[in-house]
Amino acid sequence: MATAPTDHLAPLFIPPELIARGLDLLPVPAVHIVREDGKLVFAAINRAYRLAGLGVVADRSPMIVGLGGHIDALLASDRLRIDLDWQIGETIDCRYYRVCIARSDAARDGCVVTLIDQTSQHHTERSLRREMTTDSLTGLPNREGFSDLVEAASDERARRAVLVVDLVRFGRINACLGSLAGDELLITVARRIKGALRARDTLARIGGDEFGILMTLDDDQSEAHELADRVRRTLSSPFRLTDLEISVDCSVGIAFGSDSDDLEELIRHAQFATKRAKSTGRVEAYQNSAFALAREQFAMETSLRRAIEDRHLRLNYQPICDLATGAITSFEALSRWTDEQGQEFSPCDFIPVAEESGLIVPLGRWAIDEAARTLAGWDRLAGGNCGVQLAVNLSAIQLQRDAIAPVLQQALSDHGLTGDRFTLELTESAIVSDPDGITETMHALKALGARLAMDDFGTGYSNLAHLQKLPIDILKIDRSFITGMLADRDKVAIVRAILSLAQALGMRTTAEGVETVELSQTLAALGCNHGQGYIYARPLEADAALAFLLHSRTSAATTSAIASTR
Repeated sequence: MATAPTDHLAPLFIPPELIARGLDLLPVPAVHIVREDGKLVFAAINRAYRLAGLGVVADRSPMIVGLGGHIDALLASDRLRIDLDWQIGETIDCRYYRVCIARSDAARDGCVVTLIDQTSQHHTERSLRREMTTDSLTGLPNREGFSDLVEAASDERARRAVLVVDLVRFGRINACLGSLAGDELLITVARRIKGALRARDTLARIGGDEFGILMTLDDDQSEAHELADRVRRTLSSPFRLTDLEISVDCSVGIAFGSDSDDLEELIRHAQFATKRAKSTGRVEAYQNSAFALAREQFAMETSLRRAIEDRHLRLNYQPICDLATGAITSFEALSRWTDEQGQEFSPCDFIPVAEESGLIVPLGRWAIDEAARTLAGWDRLAGGNCGVQLAVNLSAIQLQRDAIAPVLQQALSDHGLTGDRFTLELTESAIVSDPDGITETMHALKALGARLAMDDFGTGYSNLAHLQKLPIDILKIDRSFITGMLADRDKVAIVRAILSLAQALGMRTTAEGVETVELSQTLAALGCNHGQGYIYARPLEADAALAFLLHSRTSAATTSAIASTR
């Protein structure tokens, strides 16, 4: 049937002598209804209405049964028309109409009813909706369809649970065996998961390698954990694809209906729990505290990004001293951040956020440039080379994602410095993550004249055979071996071994965490070259660090002069 706007198909006035003829001109079912003796009767019916099979006698017509109340309401009011949707019939042969009931001046107590058949349009919309909410590969509901299912269960959401199953390393399988094999695996995984469900549970594919499960809880939340365990067991058996047997692991996260009033948020909570499950290796249920922490970290990421862009961070400088003479030879540059509200964040808090978000790259670039700016300023105030180097830490992610050598070269050029004024500190984990790429970067930095230090040595997993091939100048002994060393023979043995290794490889050594005179004297006696710790100074602002440097040199010169007169 035509689906023209109702306004054009339901005239408010048809002259009495043209009622029958006027209705026949309409291309849609139409009927003129009047009230006689308190009953609704058909005064005129057009041909389209007769063909629609809606009954030609008012008291037997399903239209009067379904719409009689609306007609009475219009006739009893001052309104001119009513527009509404009307559905008639059972599910299989159900028909849908857009109805206009308009008052007619042909009879004081009468109206004209027109019906636009929208059944075909409705079926088309339902078909399109079904396609939009169904995954074409597995035939399961997709993310949108799954959201509809969760929302449909909202009346009992306190008795529901949503599980999200994420396949581990699926991308690798897809890349190695091809997309067809990957599709075959997904279909098989869907079948296995469905076999682990109860009849009333619903499975959906809500992402590339992610499945969602909506289940009803009969007793308590342990049912969801039992289902998660069944899913993991059923996927633990190898899958046969072509000529290969492939083992598939999965991570499962759970969120319960009472965790959120927002139904879409319930799915996100389950996905968040799945992310935690990837790191813990076990089934995880959503916890408000963990989600709150994640939101805090996201807020910190936003503030940190703004602070880096506006250069609102600062560097503090901790002296590194020669254990034999006590002279300051260099400073380590350490990032510090105080946000716009005055809250100071520890590097232990914001550096991991920077690494996870990728902000470590602009943060690292800023640190190199700021350290070079500070060192050049010290030289100007000292009237020449101030006689110290600066050490800057490099993150593993920064080394992998950024071209460090050009960054350092640009900073040196901008501030008129030479590369030998810088020491760049790398961790063992940074080197192990990409030995070949990091080695190439290290040689490029050495070509600029910079020195290289391995930070926190002894806490990682360096290959000693590979270590001797790296252009490392300094080994920094981690503070965990230095703290309490005087009372622990094992720590003394470890420190002695590291010092012997460094000497054999031609490297100098720096001990971190030196806090007492006795400890510094012991380390010097063992052959350690440099010390860094609170016995010398805490990290200082740039101006305070320069003042500390100049004061220490003045004190050393005075002591030397007094000694020479004796």
